[in-house]
Amino acid sequence: MGSFELEPRYSTSQIPGKCLKCLGEQELNNCLKELLKNEQDDEDVKQRFEMLVNFLQSPESKKLRDESEKLLSEGKHVTLTVKSDNTTGKLTYELATD
Repeated sequence: MGSFELEPRYSTSQIPGKCLKCLGEQELNNCLKELLKNEQDDEDVKQRFEMLVNFLQSPESKKLRDESEKLLSEGKHVTLTVKSDNTTGKLTYELATD
């Protein structure tokens, strides 16, 4: 697994939304639960977990969260793609709108 996506949503009175940080933390918890309940080593889940930890701790996460909130307030659909270079392990982030 070399990438995954997070799709933040803007909160309205009818629909609760989640920012990138909240989504990242939710996915981190999901990965942790999956790792704890599975007896087998799942390398994809481990890699996703590590990528999420690195994303949440990175200085870029705050910038991306602010930018995504701005785009969401303008009524745009936002997707953040987190990619890992398999050789270096370096993460890259791509914020896209539809």
